[in-house]
Amino acid sequence: MEPWKRLLLENKAWAQDAATQPVSEASDGTSREFLWIGCSDARLPAAQMTGSTDGELFVHRNLGNLVVHTDLNLLAVLECAVTQGGVKHIIVCGHFGCQGVRSALDRQSHGHMDAWLNHIKDTWRTHKDELALHEPEAAQRRLVELNVLQQVNNLARTAIVQRTWAAEQRPMLHGWVFDPADRLIRPLVKVDRSTPLDDIHRLAGPIA
Repeated sequence: MEPWKRLLLENKAWAQDAATQPVSEASDGTSREFLWIGCSDARLPAAQMTGSTDGELFVHRNLGNLVVHTDLNLLAVLECAVTQGGVKHIIVCGHFGCQGVRSALDRQSHGHMDAWLNHIKDTWRTHKDELALHEPEAAQRRLVELNVLQQVNNLARTAIVQRTWAAEQRPMLHGWVFDPADRLIRPLVKVDRSTPLDDIHRLAGPIA
């Protein structure tokens, strides 16, 4: 059997099983609690890792779980989740062993990946003195953490989040790291509307 045909057969089996299960209240695409921004790594299914029900999470994934201010894909998801979906929590979840972080650190050319990986390299450059104190494997793990912290900061700088903060008490931003060795998620940081933000990035006046 060709591999792609197996996927379609598995889908049929899943659909038949799902038809006997209660419909999730969040399955209509509204009123979800969480937006999950994670890595594209297929070994990291957000719902399975967190025991979430079908439709409970908005999920956006890219290589290295990045929040890039010019990424219209991410901004569209963020707008939909925060403005229309009313999410109360946004989670940026990285993972140890991340291929994006590994590729950023190896200084090799990776074709079209290079422009994307430069965002991780910017974080590396900012913290190069700290990372130089670690052995390579420990430095890689630390850069995974620092990358998550940077992406949470990037989220806090978006007009979408700041606009919602100005009107409501949501969303709270979370930075987490998943460790495949023990399958546990480690919280790193929480950021909400009361968290100090550099004046350079805090928008003043009405926010479009």
